[in-house]
Amino acid sequence: MAQFSGVIPILATPFHDDETLDLASLTRMIEFLAPIGVDGVTLLGVLGESNRLTDSERTELIRTAIKAAAGLPVIAGCSHTGTAATISLAREAADLGAAGVMIAPSRQPVPNDSLVCEYYERIGAAVPIPIVLQDHPASTEVHMRVPLILNIAAQVPSIACIKAEAVPSPQKITALRNGLKEIRPIPILTGLGGLYGFFDLERGSEGFNTGFAFPEVLMAMVKSVGSGDMDAAYGIYRLYLPLMVFEQQPGLAIRKEILRRRGLLTSAHVRHPGGNIDRATADQLQRLLDRSFPGQDLTKPVRVYQE
Repeated sequence: MAQFSGVIPILATPFHDDETLDLASLTRMIEFLAPIGVDGVTLLGVLGESNRLTDSERTELIRTAIKAAAGLPVIAGCSHTGTAATISLAREAADLGAAGVMIAPSRQPVPNDSLVCEYYERIGAAVPIPIVLQDHPASTEVHMRVPLILNIAAQVPSIACIKAEAVPSPQKITALRNGLKEIRPIPILTGLGGLYGFFDLERGSEGFNTGFAFPEVLMAMVKSVGSGDMDAAYGIYRLYLPLMVFEQQPGLAIRKEILRRRGLLTSAHVRHPGGNIDRATADQLQRLLDRSFPGQDLTKPVRVYQE
């Protein structure tokens, strides 16, 4: 059963150079992640290029991921602009064996908090598995105020996690954490490539649900915080922050290229109209990887140091 804490990586959707699905690479990613101790995996998020997939491809990806995970919790992104369509996608994920669904609100011509709350209420009533509420206005263009999120948490018992990706995230995490004391304990996870990770952990995040290509780094930070060693967590964060910043540039090309260099993707291809990595950026990435993990074989779990 998904615990919604620790480190739950967001998976890239692998494509061959001809843009067909590469299910073998998806399996390889999961079989790499499970033994290093991640707490689950999420697919069909922003990194998963979910808006560029057909319905049948989504089904194939979820079915393949659940088989490869062999009991490791799989969370499926099921966001859609329509409530009925979101329910349909979430029910299918549940039927295929997903441990949870990640759902973000959709933008409406006139913002309406009541409709956003009703959206989650209808989904919660119709879907039999837990919901990760994704608060990511950069992709949704929906700005969910703290009172709205708290109201949804109070009204929808199946909200099992809040993915905090609205900047400034540390302040919002504190406000959510304080408000949830009056409702029920709900874990809060950090996204955004880990960019504000240390500050989020300081303010009450219980881990990461993001696509940063080195989950070993995030796991080391969470472990340090869990043992009360905030200095160690900060030292790890400072050392690997340049890599997080570089990887978090808009688009997916850099992250997919890192995953390719880690031996997890056969191709780093981003499905059209997404852009792919250029030679100068690839060369710059190699220099950064050499500085971040000197002498290490990136195709194996990396050793994590602190500054």
